[in-house]
Amino acid sequence: MKPLADPRFRRLLIGQALSGFGSSALFLTLGIWAKDLTGSNAAAGGVEAALGAPMVLSPLFGHLADRVRRRPLLMVTNALMALAVLSLLAVHGREQLWLIYLVAVCYGVAFGVLGAASAGIRRDLLPDDQLTGANALLQTVSQGLRIVAPLVGVAVYAAAGAGTLAVLNSLTFLAAILALVGLRVEESVGAEPAHEPFRRSALAGIRHIGATPVLAQIGYAAACAFCVIGLSQTVMFAVVDEGLGRPPSALGPLNAVQGVGAVIGGLTVSALIRRVGMARTAGLGIGAFTVAALTYCVPHLGFVVAGEVADGIAITWIMVVLSSAAQLHTPPRLQGRVNAMCTMLVLVPQSLSLAAGTVLIDRFDYRTLLVVMAAVTAACAAVLLLRPAVALTERAFVTSAPTGPADRRTGTPPTPALRPGVETAGRSRPGSRSGKNRAPKKT
Repeated sequence: MKPLADPRFRRLLIGQALSGFGSSALFLTLGIWAKDLTGSNAAAGGVEAALGAPMVLSPLFGHLADRVRRRPLLMVTNALMALAVLSLLAVHGREQLWLIYLVAVCYGVAFGVLGAASAGIRRDLLPDDQLTGANALLQTVSQGLRIVAPLVGVAVYAAAGAGTLAVLNSLTFLAAILALVGLRVEESVGAEPAHEPFRRSALAGIRHIGATPVLAQIGYAAACAFCVIGLSQTVMFAVVDEGLGRPPSALGPLNAVQGVGAVIGGLTVSALIRRVGMARTAGLGIGAFTVAALTYCVPHLGFVVAGEVADGIAITWIMVVLSSAAQLHTPPRLQGRVNAMCTMLVLVPQSLSLAAGTVLIDRFDYRTLLVVMAAVTAACAAVLLLRPAVALTERAFVTSAPTGPADRRTGTPPTPALRPGVETAGRSRPGSRSGKNRAPKKT
């Protein structure tokens, strides 16, 4: 892929892959650790809740990423996490359980800040025509690590203890910092409106999403779909137990299968976007969740495995489209806030539906919940497939005749007219590194 030809992106990819691997291995083990200390399933589930809770602060994370230089912010956040995970060395019994929850909260905050800042870095690092490929690579690597990271984490935890795992995770955060030290990128610094109230500035991301047709359609359809998609994380226990007649431990291999599906999704998403467009690709991703929900209703291992593959493909297609659309349709000064809000549109509804699933699974047959999930996701997919908003690269914002003559030196057409309320993303041609309101600052 073209992004890999850029040594700076390779450094960024390697650093994020190492820290992501260490974080996945440790975080997925925290729940096991909490269960071992207390013997309580609720204590283990509290780790997942602690991770998701900071997501409601996503506008603040995005605001921070837009107000300071992003490369130093990434380095400082990784350094603080390297120290935070080392605090787990002080956990020796259930009296220190609060430290496990605190580290989980720190993970949630760090993921929010790192996601918002790194999206802006990629926007400045790569030309527009390489952003989708770069996002696909990052998502493929991230999801691929889900196949091996849990196994490595559990193996190290069993053999050497959680303290050793914490030290190893701390070293991976340091590796991410080393990758950033040698990264040279001209950061875009856009001027903020004078005397803008903090609340209005922090919520600028959601206003921009609402004013940008393709972002609004994809983001809101994904949010609606994830209001039921989180049910599957609880329902899968019933699928394995009641449907397949297998022990809960069978979920481990099935999760690995989902990781394989995610890798397939990452390898195919760029070509799919080029062929059918961003909105329809997101619609196909949500539709894949519909297929997965229906296959889970069939009490046969082959159907359940197929559903897990479809789940993995779906999450990759949706997240790559959402992140790429946010980068391409957002001016530099709003990159952090818009990307943070896109993440919030997915994770908050997912967390709420996950919580709802823990209550509903005891009151309804799991197949009933899967049918509801299929119906809602099918409706969301239909909106995107039948009436897709057109992305910027597909002339989404051309609403009138050209506003000026073509550039005589390059032959490029004039800037298209924009719909009222929609800010220019700052780049008029794929591969361009210039744009309005961009004051480059070397870091």
